[in-house]
This record gives sequence, C-alpha cells and structure tokens, in this order.
Amino acid sequence: MVTGSPVAAGLFIKYNSQQEEHKMDRISKLPLGIIENILCLLPTQEAARTSILSKEWRYHWTEISKLEFNEEAFEVSTYGAEPSALEQTFDFPSHRKAMTRRCKLFYAIYQVVIMHQGPIHEFTLSMRADDSCIEIDHILIHLSRKNTVKILKLDFIGKYKLPVSFFSLHQLMDLYLNDCAIDHQPSFNGFGGLTTLHLQEIHICVKELMRLLSSCPLLKRLAILSDAGTVNGIGDITIADFIKCLPGIEYLSLLCLIFLCFPPLPKELPTTMVHLKYLRMEWVWFRHKYVVPFLVLLIRSSPNLEKLKLEIFPDDDLFEESETGSFPRKDYPDIMLKHLTELEILQFSDADNEMDFVKFILAKSPTLKKVRILLWDEIDENEKLQISKILRSSPCASRVVKLSVS
Repeated sequence: MVTGSPVAAGLFIKYNSQQEEHKMDRISKLPLGIIENILCLLPTQEAARTSILSKEWRYHWTEISKLEFNEEAFEVSTYGAEPSALEQTFDFPSHRKAMTRRCKLFYAIYQVVIMHQGPIHEFTLSMRADDSCIEIDHILIHLSRKNTVKILKLDFIGKYKLPVSFFSLHQLMDLYLNDCAIDHQPSFNGFGGLTTLHLQEIHICVKELMRLLSSCPLLKRLAILSDAGTVNGIGDITIADFIKCLPGIEYLSLLCLIFLCFPPLPKELPTTMVHLKYLRMEWVWFRHKYVVPFLVLLIRSSPNLEKLKLEIFPDDDLFEESETGSFPRKDYPDIMLKHLTELEILQFSDADNEMDFVKFILAKSPTLKKVRILLWDEIDENEKLQISKILRSSPCASRVVKLSVS
C-alpha cells in the first residue's frame, strides 16, 4: 500500500504502468529477423495493420520478403453491403460492385508495393483476371525492375496473358501459374535458376512449352495439369522431345491426356529420366487404348522410380468404342521396377485394364513396400472384399509389401 503525498503515489503508479508495458511488449524486443518471420506468416493485409501497434512497429511490415494477395480474403466495406434484388435473384454481384472491389484491391496492392522497402522474395496473387487487367501488368513490371522474386504464384480465374515483363524475372526458383496464357518473346533467355514449375490450365502451344522447359536447365519438379484442350499446336514434336527437356527431373505430375499432344507414341524412348523418383498422373482413363502404353512408356523410361501415384477418372464413357483398348501384359516382359517402393491409386473402380495394371505392377516390383488402393465411392462392400481378395492372391515380386484397399 502506498502512503504519503499524492506525488509519490503518482510516481508509483507511473512506474508500475511502465513495468507492465515493458512486460507486454516483449515481442518488440525480438530480433528483426524473427519479427519478419512472424509477419510473413500473416496475410499481407494483416501484416500491414501491425503498423498501428506502436512507433517501433510502424515500418516493420514494409521490409517483409513475402507478399500475398487473395481477392476472396480481401476485406473491403462493399463486401458487407446488402445485396441488391438483382443480385439476390441471380446470385452474383453486380459488375459495378465487382469493379469497385477490384479497384480497392489493386489500390491496396499498389500501396503495399510502393511503400515496400526491402527485397521481395515471394509474391502471390490470387484473383479473377483476364487480358484486360493492365493493373497486373504494372505489378509484374514493378517486380521485374526489383528482380528479387524467387517464388512467384499467379493463381487466376480467367485467361490472363502474361506480359513481356514476366520473362525478365530471372531470379525465379519456384513458379506457379494457373489459367495463364504464355506467348514467349524473342528476347526471352529462360529461367536459369528455376527448380520448380507448376502449370495448371495453362494456355500455350507445344512448341513454346518445349522452349520454356528447355530453358530451365535446373528444373527438378514439374507439374503440367493441362491437356490437349489448352496445350495446342500439335506438330512434329514427339514425346521423346518432351522427355529430352527434363534431364534432371525428380518429380513429375501430369494430366494423363497430355499424351494427345505428342502423337504417335513409341514403345521405347532414346532418353531416360534417371533422376525421376516420383511420378503422378491425374485423370487416368484406363480404357483408352493409348493410356496404358503411355504410362508404361514413362515407367520404362524411369529406371529409378520410387513412388507412383495415379488418380483415375471414373467416367470412361467419354470415348468412342474405337478409342478403347486392352492391356496386353505379355507385350512388356522386360520391364522391372527395381526401385519402386510405393504405389497409390485413387478412384479405383475395377474397370477394364485397372486390375490388370495393378497386377502388372505387383509382379514387376521386387522392392515394393506399400500399396494403397482407394476405391470409387460407388463400389459397395461386397465388391470391395472381392477386389481385395483378388489383389492379395495375385503374384507379387515383393515379400514385404503391405496392401491397403479402402
């Protein structure tokens, strides 16, 4: 208890408040590197709001190396407004409001980018876009002038054509593009340091795709989740040319129908992917007459493959009868997957060729340790037990494999 003059009591209270403030603001005393790591874990909008905490925090956010902008997560006052009768009827925002939100989003991005003081190593932009988004062009121009971005993620809904400035981002190591159109410029010299490339719903001709891949000599991880619908311009480029562009690839993920871009399919390739450890294929139509040959071709060309993951597209009625075919296992007697340890298949439905392919892998993989078969939702319990029984009784080259069917 404090006794004496009011002055003494006031000094005591002030001292106590300073002590409490010191205890509560311990985070401000952390090293700048740790503070930056903390801010990088926050959405950029939230990181910028820390400027109001105190004078010490006013400019911390301007030096973070990771910037992320997501249109859906971006909060503006118009989001909270009551929808009009038209919007309620048709369940979509008015064009005027959509433009208002977009303008506010770009204004916020411009403010952050202009005020940012340090290098930008990672930049993410996720939004609706199209060729008319010159604001995105301006953002990429700014990033190319800084030339410090190592990780770039452009996740769009709508076909956005990448500008010339994009090809000047020579420091890139990881690149993720969704719904972008790529048209290389004559002055493009490649991404010499790129190790990861993820292309989803990308709009590009085969020749330019080959040029892009061949200009990334250090590429180790590649995902092309596009098919012949967006990768176009079939010509004299073959699957052998495609594989030749991937000398150091370790991880490869493809939409199965990408093979339609590289007809015809040979039985063997002159080049092998000796570094490939992980192969993932999506939208696998096992009934198509070229799907199994394409899969086997890639497996044969990957002598050190360790994991194979397939996601089957269960609707096989998309093809004409003339496009279907069987899986002649006797045509591949020389294949042996000496390093394969894991096989995973999703949406397995026991359709034509599916069971034969799994049996083929079991018989050809002496080091296989784990097989996981996730069945299609429409498979009932009796069918599940029957599939499991057939697979467990199939010849298997490995004595230690654990088979899971669920």
